[in-house]
Amino acid sequence: MIKKLRKKFIAVAMISVIVVLTLIMGTVNIANYLSINERYEQTLEILKENNGEFPFDDFRRKEKKFEDKSLSAEAPFETRYFTVSMDRNGTVSAINTGRIFAVSTSTAKEYAETLFNSNNTKGFIEHYKYIRISDSNGYMYIFVDCERELNTFRSFLFASIGISLIGVLFVFILVVIFSGIAVRPVAESYEKQKRFITDASHEIKTPLAIIDANTEVIEMINGENEWSESIRNQIKRLNSLTEKMVFLSRMDEENYVMVMEEFSFSEAVSDTAEPFITLANSKNKALTTEIEENLTIKANEQSIRQLISILLDNAVKYTNDGGNVEVKLFSKGKTKTLTVYNTVEEIQKGKLDFLFERFYRLDSSRNSETGGSGIGLSVAKAIAQSNNGKISAYSTDGKSICFTFMI
Repeated sequence: MIKKLRKKFIAVAMISVIVVLTLIMGTVNIANYLSINERYEQTLEILKENNGEFPFDDFRRKEKKFEDKSLSAEAPFETRYFTVSMDRNGTVSAINTGRIFAVSTSTAKEYAETLFNSNNTKGFIEHYKYIRISDSNGYMYIFVDCERELNTFRSFLFASIGISLIGVLFVFILVVIFSGIAVRPVAESYEKQKRFITDASHEIKTPLAIIDANTEVIEMINGENEWSESIRNQIKRLNSLTEKMVFLSRMDEENYVMVMEEFSFSEAVSDTAEPFITLANSKNKALTTEIEENLTIKANEQSIRQLISILLDNAVKYTNDGGNVEVKLFSKGKTKTLTVYNTVEEIQKGKLDFLFERFYRLDSSRNSETGGSGIGLSVAKAIAQSNNGKISAYSTDGKSICFTFMI
């Protein structure tokens, strides 16, 4: 349990760190990309307004129309761009590559023809951002080289990812180291709790044995009566409760290992259900079984039989007068499923997994007739988990409940 708690602590801490770092790095890199895109959008807009050229003199004077642009006076001299003019039929009429060295006229022509055929008006082609403008003569494609800015963006992106991964690794190492310190108080408290349960169970068994022996002597002298019978019933109940508490304590131990072996699940269910049929009939309740034959599982047979017994005992105990209990065992693929269905007077609809909490009992069952302690289903859940199975409870109509064990 402590190992599971520590793993959950590490998982939650690491997920939190990863989410925060992802949000920070994602926000920074997206903002960086949007800033680059906006700057080149503004550059293309100026080139568009001036028919594919920079107004050098206007930039030097930094006229009013450029004040809202985030471009410096050096922009006309720093920006590498080229233009391609075409008629309405897509025939290239003019190419201007005087402001860029890396692009030849043939490459510029190829880019323009590709965009003309795709009918795109703006976007990226390789590392060039472009825009298409129209006039009476045809079209002009304006291309701006973004390679330097995009390479810087990619370098920062990969660097931030790398630094984040290294940071996550260091945080993971620190969390693993300090998680032991964080869960230590819980571990100590848990160990004390388990020790208390074990010690208390041993201390309780001694006086119970004495009370049982004294009751037997009293019955030998005075004969059996309702009072002595009540004492014996309470002794059995307390013995059963202490055994279940010790069993749960052992199941919670991290070094507890169950012996797994192949056995007939069908026979285990059939054998365990047989005595409960008679018990149900004696209480004006009906118990029916529908068991698929020759189903085998690899698990701890003794504990699985105990789980079946707990579910059947619970079903017969809490079924309403004149109600019925249905036990089904079937397979679906590699999964074997045991369902124990019983009718009740009234119960909450939906998922009822809270019934597996220790000492939890429904208000309607808090009476002396059932004699339950509210710990049996907790034992069933512990057995299911120890055998790598799953157990759940569900009510579809509020008038019945179905326990499902899958393994």
